[in-house]
Parts: sequence; C-alpha cells; structure tokens
Amino acid sequence: MRLAKRFGKLLDMISGGIGDSIPAACQDWANTKAAYRFFTNERVSEAEILAGHFQATDGRILAVEGPILILHDTSEFTYERANHSELGMISRPSTGQTKDGRLRHHTVRGILMHSSLALTTEGLPLGLAAVKFWTRKRFKGCNALKRKINPTRVPIEEKESVRWLENLRQATALAGRPRNCVHIGDRESDIYELFCAAQEVGTRFLIRTCADRLAGDGSGTVADHMEEAPVRGTHRIEARDSSGKPFETLLEIQFERLQVLPPIGKQARYPELSLTVIHARERQTQSKREPIEWKLITNLPVNSLAAAIEKLEWYAMRWKIETFHTILKSGCKAEASKLRTSERLVNLLALFCVIGWRIFWMTMIQRTAPSASPATVLTETELIVLDRLFHGDDPVQPIKATVVSYLTKVARLGGYLARASDPPPGNMVNRLNRARITRRASSRYG
Repeated sequence: MRLAKRFGKLLDMISGGIGDSIPAACQDWANTKAAYRFFTNERVSEAEILAGHFQATDGRILAVEGPILILHDTSEFTYERANHSELGMISRPSTGQTKDGRLRHHTVRGILMHSSLALTTEGLPLGLAAVKFWTRKRFKGCNALKRKINPTRVPIEEKESVRWLENLRQATALAGRPRNCVHIGDRESDIYELFCAAQEVGTRFLIRTCADRLAGDGSGTVADHMEEAPVRGTHRIEARDSSGKPFETLLEIQFERLQVLPPIGKQARYPELSLTVIHARERQTQSKREPIEWKLITNLPVNSLAAAIEKLEWYAMRWKIETFHTILKSGCKAEASKLRTSERLVNLLALFCVIGWRIFWMTMIQRTAPSASPATVLTETELIVLDRLFHGDDPVQPIKATVVSYLTKVARLGGYLARASDPPPGNMVNRLNRARITRRASSRYG
C-alpha cells in the first residue's frame, strides 16, 4: 500500500514536469530521495508498475467493438556513464579501422524495450498490452555464426526474437478476444514461428515480409507465385518523401491465398499454413526516391480489393508505435536520466510508458473523437483554470465546449499558435513558450 501511494505521487510529480530531471520534477530533496528509493527498491519492478496500466488497457479494449490493432516494435535507449559495469550492452557498431586494418568497435550501453501498443482502427491508442525490457551481456558474433550454422535451424527459444512470440501471447491474453486482435509488425517480425504462435492462440496477424518462403507444392517461392498473380486494382495514397514533402501516388495491388511452407530445417516441427499475401507497388515514380513497395502476409480473409486496401491502411498505422517511442525519448527525455543501474532505469522507463501513453492518447482523441466532452480528458479544476487563463484570447466566433477546444488551449501552453492554417496539435512542446505562459498564469491567478 505504501509503495502504491508513493508510485501515485511520483507519477503525478513526473507528469507535472515532463522532460525534467527527477530532482527538478520532485522539487525538494525529501521527494527526490523518496523517488530514488522507489526506483531502487527490490520489491518494485516494471511488472508491478505497469500492472494497473495493463488492467486499464484491458477495460478500454473490452469497450471497443470491432478489430483491435496491436502494434509491435523494438526501441533502444542509450546511456553514457563513467562506470559501465552496471549497464548492459545493446550494440557494438564499427567506428573505423586501426592502422593495421582491423575494425575498431564501440560498445553502446543501454536498454532495449519491445512494446505492444493496442489501438482502434481509427488510430486511438488504448494502452500498452505487453512490454519486455532486456540488455545484452555479450555478443555471440552473428555474422561469424552464420558461417558455421544456418540461423533458421536454431530453435526460436534460443533467439532474442522470441520476444515477438512472448508479446503476441501476452497481448492476446490481455485482450481476451483473440479473433478481434490483429498483430502488426515490420519486417523484423517476419518469423514463421510467430505465424504458428498466432494460429495456436487463434489470433490474427498482418506482417511486412522480407523472406521469400517456399509456397504451393514447394517447387516455387511466394515471389514466383506473386509474379503470376493478376493486378486486382489500384489505390491512390498520400505520402511524404525523406525531406517531408507530401506527394500523391498510385499503387497497384495484388493479393493471393497461398500454401506457405516452413523453413526446410523446421518442417518437422511446424505445419504448412494457408496465408494471404498482399503486394502493393507504386506504378510510376516521378522522382529519384525509392519506389513504394509493400509486401504483407496475413491470416486475415482478403476476398476483395476493398479488403486488401483495408489491410494496407491498417498496416499504415504501424508508424504510431514509433511515435510513442519518440514521445518517450524526446518528450519524457528518457535517455537523459542519470540513474546508474539497468534495474532502476527499467523502472523509470515503465513509469514513462504510462505517461507517454497518456500524452499520445490526448493527442489522438481530439482527432478521432473531436466532439467528445472535455471532461473525458480534463478534470473540472483544469477546465476552470484553462477558461480563466485564456479568457478573452479566443477568436471572436465562440468555440463549442469540446475536447478539441480545450486541448487546443493545453497545446497553446506548449507554444502551439492555433492559427487557422495550422494542423492539429501534436506531441511536441515548445518549452520556452510553455515557461513564458506558465509564468503569466502564475502572476495572473497565483
């Protein structure tokens, strides 16, 4: 009970000082010392910190009718320390060559997080359904290993990629309705064992593929079959190039139901699967950029062009989990923490996950449910403060009391200008403007 109260107080303090250090957010030494003790306490773990959030996510999922998209992705959090003995490794990239021609390597220290974010098909985040943290104690030399053994013959339980299967099972169990869940992942999740795990628990998946597997009777691959598949139609999309410039383009869409075979070394352990392959290719590229090409594989039924386009739009939601990770890094400043050990940092990251989801949810609810009541997001006291703070500053034409109008006021505290041509507020905060407006609010109503 005492730890639960401390956690609630700590959550409030860090939420009120997002991006600040722990001492700055806690404001005095007593609260700062209590925060350090909380993160160090052996009875505190990421599982306990996130237990309440998972339970709330379950409730929000149950309140939604229709499919629930569960996005999976991995992110790295890097830290620089004078003493690295209490931090694990996440990578060991090459930084050049020595005078005798040998590669020079640099060890990057930190924590990896594999998260699973549930959201509606409209894009509203419902919360995290599973999270896994880990570090690496040593590297086995994957490239050297490939020269000695085929990686496809190594059991998935002995690979780091087993995290994809664990999160899929945990998220599906949390949701409680396996057939309503659609697990979405990028090319890193193109794992045959993952397809089989989804089949075992009766859930759905939509994965971007990178492997060209055997299909049909085994005499050809998926790519061979898709070369002969007809183009079922076209779909116009809006996208942005690497410089952020928007453009429109036309995609040609193919889809085919195929019998997909497991890797040769695992055919005795895993069955063949009947899956649908969807290919979307850009018809014509008018610039020097790489053409758009998506290759998806799914166990969802796809019987029409409209169904294939729907699956493409669902996969396009995948970037939202990257936005969530950006909130943790840029908004919460997770990589700026000075906590010394991996255990303490994991506890802090778990707390940031709760705060980060809340920020993301507030950003998206104004876009997916603009006419919702502001009481859905803000307390009565917060509504009163915002009304007084921005009294007389609103345009001549009155704004209806909706979640959009009040979250726009919140965004203005962070530097959002609310001009007619501006897009809806996002997750970023202009901290200088926020400080200026906060001082103004303190002087006027303090």
